[in-house]
Amino acid sequence: MGEPKTAKTKASVKQFLDGIEDDQRRADSVRLAKLLEELTGEKPAMWGPSIVGFGSYHYRYASGREGDWPLTGFSPRKQALTLYVMSGFEGEADLLEQLGKFKTGKACLYAKRLDDLHLPTLKKLVRKSVAHMRKRGG
Repeated sequence: MGEPKTAKTKASVKQFLDGIEDDQRRADSVRLAKLLEELTGEKPAMWGPSIVGFGSYHYRYASGREGDWPLTGFSPRKQALTLYVMSGFEGEADLLEQLGKFKTGKACLYAKRLDDLHLPTLKKLVRKSVAHMRKRGG
């Protein structure tokens, strides 16, 4: 079984964030990094070349594949700021209704700008997800 494609690296988070070309995306990413560090109590680390992650948990699939992944994190992708909400969104309809302008995937929340999101609601969502993942094995 191969190693996971995305793993924690020793790359500089500050250097990565400083290198984001788009001014708005860079400013949003710096704000989000501070917010997630505050919410998790974890220092940011690079996971692969483009994910800023906070903390980690170990996963193991029924297939036997296993690895480590951040408790939460984000990637300042070209199309959208991508936040990793690892517990997913099931049962979170009330919070999502209050969150603002975004799209979701299974465990990803996509927003064009951080200002499109209601930050107090985002904080609740992230806190709940991180607590769930820590209980599960982080």
